[in-house]
Amino acid sequence: MKRFRFPLRPVAVLREHREVRAREIFAAAVHAYVLAEENLAATRARVAQLERALHASRDGSFNAAAAASTFASYRRECAAEVEAERATIAARSEMEQRRADYLEAHRNLEIVRRLETKARAKHRFETIREEQAESDDLAGCRFARRRLSTV
Repeated sequence: MKRFRFPLRPVAVLREHREVRAREIFAAAVHAYVLAEENLAATRARVAQLERALHASRDGSFNAAAAASTFASYRRECAAEVEAERATIAARSEMEQRRADYLEAHRNLEIVRRLETKARAKHRFETIREEQAESDDLAGCRFARRRLSTV
């Protein structure tokens, strides 16, 4: 029985490497997105805390310097929240792009794997057919010998 040799094996190896690299890049993009989401949540929590401080300062005596300082902090945090939202949106779009790249690399790898599976099945079928033909030849030779020995 001859050994199976897949002619597209180098292509499969390259596509496996690309798929692994795309998976790693996608994982890094997911991690960056999660960090951006956490940063956004923290920024929103600080903004909410400053809003509560601004509302609470209105109940008691008014201190202009403290109110101005709190309001300036609130404006800085609002600007930081907008930047965090932009960073989160950018990280999400980057993650989606990396997901698409990974899925494309995975599809390309699966194509080669299916071709290899089909080639293996064809090789197995041809090998079984050749073995059956040899077995039939042996049986034919034995039958012919028996027939000649009886005549």
